[in-house]
Amino acid sequence: MAKMPKKIYQLEIWLNEIEPRIWRKIEVAADIRLDKLHNVIQDVMGWTDTHLHSFNAGEDEYGMPDPDDDIFDEGMLDERKARLTDLVGRCKDRFVYVYDFGDNWEHTVELVEIKDPQKGMKYPVCLDGRRACPPEDCGGPWGYSEMVDVLKGKNSKKKKELVDWLGYEFDPEEFHADEVNDLLQ
Repeated sequence: MAKMPKKIYQLEIWLNEIEPRIWRKIEVAADIRLDKLHNVIQDVMGWTDTHLHSFNAGEDEYGMPDPDDDIFDEGMLDERKARLTDLVGRCKDRFVYVYDFGDNWEHTVELVEIKDPQKGMKYPVCLDGRRACPPEDCGGPWGYSEMVDVLKGKNSKKKKELVDWLGYEFDPEEFHADEVNDLLQ
């Protein structure tokens, strides 16, 4: 049986450069390792974990070492050896989580509240959020904005091509916290 965390951090995560905002509010153990937090962010945002990522807090950058790459020789720190408490400790503290260095999805992560754990509650948990995660490889914030405009348009050839490329009907307004929590558990 997992032991109860000492403190819970309530975090708000939003994608930068997207309007209206795509965001999530979550609660996690304050001492969660960054590699585990990466998995949580992937699940709550709706990403598929098919690209590189990093955590950026001030001058420090954390990521996952790649044995075939010398990026860690350039000062990147091992995320498996750091905890959320190493990045934030007071309400309103923030850091940036970057996913997919090509599309460059920057997420601002803000510590909203520090709480005691609730008995019987399983962490991590997604409390709320708005709007669907952009599809992978859609071109970053600029490509996503263009994609949404095409999807809002009348049934055009470009819209049909986009839906064929996606492989499904994408609704940018759709978000279900209960489905996210099923993934987290």
